[in-house]
Parts: sequence; structure tokens; C-alpha cells
Amino acid sequence: MNKLAYILLTCIVLGCTSSNRETKKEEIKKHKMEITNEQQDFLGITNKDKLSAASKRALKWPTDLSNDWFFEYQVEDLKGDLAYEEGVVRRDPSAIIKVDGKYFVWYTRSVGPTDGFAGNIEEDKVFPWDRCDLWYATSYDGITWKEEGLAVKRGEKGSYDDRSVFTPEIMQHDGKFYLCYQTVKSPYTVRVKEEIALAWSDSPYGPWTKSEEPILKPADNGVWKGETQSRFAVEKKGDFDSHKVHDPCIIPYKNKFYLYYKGEQMGEAITFGGRQIRHGVAIADNPKGPYIKSEYNPISNSGHEICVWPYKGGISSLITTDGPEKNTLQWSPDGINFEIKSVVKGAPHAIGLNRYADPDKHPTHILRWGLTHEYMNDDYQYIRRFTTWKMVHHTAKGERGEE
Repeated sequence: MNKLAYILLTCIVLGCTSSNRETKKEEIKKHKMEITNEQQDFLGITNKDKLSAASKRALKWPTDLSNDWFFEYQVEDLKGDLAYEEGVVRRDPSAIIKVDGKYFVWYTRSVGPTDGFAGNIEEDKVFPWDRCDLWYATSYDGITWKEEGLAVKRGEKGSYDDRSVFTPEIMQHDGKFYLCYQTVKSPYTVRVKEEIALAWSDSPYGPWTKSEEPILKPADNGVWKGETQSRFAVEKKGDFDSHKVHDPCIIPYKNKFYLYYKGEQMGEAITFGGRQIRHGVAIADNPKGPYIKSEYNPISNSGHEICVWPYKGGISSLITTDGPEKNTLQWSPDGINFEIKSVVKGAPHAIGLNRYADPDKHPTHILRWGLTHEYMNDDYQYIRRFTTWKMVHHTAKGERGEE
């Protein structure tokens, strides 16, 4: 090798080595988290250069960590016809709407005890929400309620909703009223597929016209294993909603209609100490559909009953009961991509929101009062009222708060 070639080769090697060093420095700099003095002080981090996994997660939290999205709550009995009644199941209250100075609520209603799956499925009642119809009640003060009677009943034998209709949600839009709800067709086995239907009326008193078929069905891409009636035996689990679609709620949003729902997956697992439950959304141009499931589903990692409302151009969601993000309040700017805004101590079950409230007044204003259900025992549930309040400060007895 002549002298010139040697010099060129040396320059190339040194240049590559220098370039590699610079690249590694850039990579280190890229992955090193920048921490301000204010962040270090607020989060109590001992050493900026020695970060635990917890500290790294904390540094990714939203910048607004105020308590505006936090609430505490209490529950109390109602008066009138919605007070506890032995032998009667009243549960899953819808949102509350106000028409001509009167509050309206719809709910799941059945009678008699629960028998489970061990007996005669064709004759027994396997769940409290089995063999149910939708009823409604009215009130002038939200405390004393009058049961008005049947709103939507089960279908005739052989129809898609002949076994039970339950878990209603109300939407008032352009002078019409829409009830979405769950349906089950006989026989009610543990592998039965549950669906979502719709009914509509020109008056909150009815009469109601039911959709001829469900407006939303479970995904059809799971595969059961064997013939034994076990919902945990699967060859393929399928999508997050391959077994059941539950707890529907339709919200007018961005000139469309967003149907939020809970999905149950075939072969449902236990994750993070809770059931493997997630939420999804389906979108339509018309209240009656057709509803098309979002390609971004599922839109939550956790949850149980759907509790959603519009807020500041986006959608708020209260996530409860199951999963790693349970007991959180979340918000999405587009109705699909949700982020945690607060962690709460707990929340009432199956919340019926007061839709008459102004949702934009405060992040939790719509939660200030509403309806919930509570188990008196395994057989009978009843509807109660909840109230919430904002946590203003955290002080010891006799201590003065921040001024």
C-alpha cells in the first residue's frame, strides 16, 4: 500500500470512528430525559442522572396535575317507587333528562330471585338482568320518584330480544328520544352472544318503536373450544368484543353519533387483578345507524359500565371497576384517544348522569348528582342517588391551608 492510500484509509477509519462516537452521543442524549429544577423539586427526585422506572413514568405525566378532575362521593336512598322493594330488581339507571320541568329515568326491571346456570335454563332466571324489560320513572326533585310503567318489553319468542332487554341509555336529539340497550336471545347460556338494540319515540312517555334487528353485534372472529358450556375455553379469543357488547351510550358528537360500549372477549382473562374489560366506539351519520366500529378499538385498557359525556370539545370518560386504569377519569380531544386526568378513590356503580347539567361548566360538574344501583343481596338490586363534591384541600385538623 502506498503512502497516499494509507493516509486516505486512516482518515476514513478515524472519520467513521468519530462519526460513530457522535452518533452514540446523540443516541444517549436522545434517550436521556431532560429534567427542569422545578420538576425535580415537585417530584422529589434525588438525582437527575439516576432515575427509577417510577420517576421516568412520573416525568411523562401531564403538566396539569390539578385536582379539577378529582371528586369524592356519597350515596343515599331514594323515596317513592324507586325505594327498595323486596322481590323486585331495579338496576342500571339510564341518564336523567328533564322534559317540561320533570326528570325522567329508564332502567332494567325484573322480578324474582336469580337461579344461575345449574337448573333449567329455559325456565330459570340466570342473572338479575335476565328476563327483564325496560321501565321508566319520573320525579320533580330527583329524590322522590313515581314509577310510570313499561317502556320497552322483550320480543316475541324467536326474536333477537326474546329473553331479556336491559341496561338502557337515553338520548334526546332534535325533538326525538332514543333508547339504546342490551338484548339476549334464548337460550341464555354462558356462551350466548349479547347485542345492542335501539328504540325511538316522539315522547318520553312512548310509545316506542324497536329496531327490527340489533344495531351492534359482537365481533365474529373468536373460536370456541369444544362443546362444553365454558366461556373460558377458546381456540382463538378474537377482538376485545368477540363475546358481548354491553352498556351502550349514544352521544351526538362532531355532527355524527358516537355509540360507546363495553366489550367482553371470548376466553376473558383476569389481568391486573380485574376482569379483561375494555371499551369501544361505533360511529354513525344517523341516530338509527348503521353504526361502524372504529378501527382504533379498543379505546380503553380498563373499565366496566360506560359513563361518558361531552366536555370542552372532547369526550370525558369515567373508568371503573376493572383493569390497570380502573377508577380514573379520562378525557379525549377526539372521542377516541383518551388520557388519564385523575385517579379517584372509587365511583358509584352503573352511573346515570344528569344530562340536564351543563357539562362544560367544570370537568366534574355533570357528576354532582345522579343515579346509581346497589346490591341489597345477590338477588335484588335497587336504584339510589349519588352526590359528589370536589376535593378542595388536604390539611390536618387545626392546620391552615395554603393562602
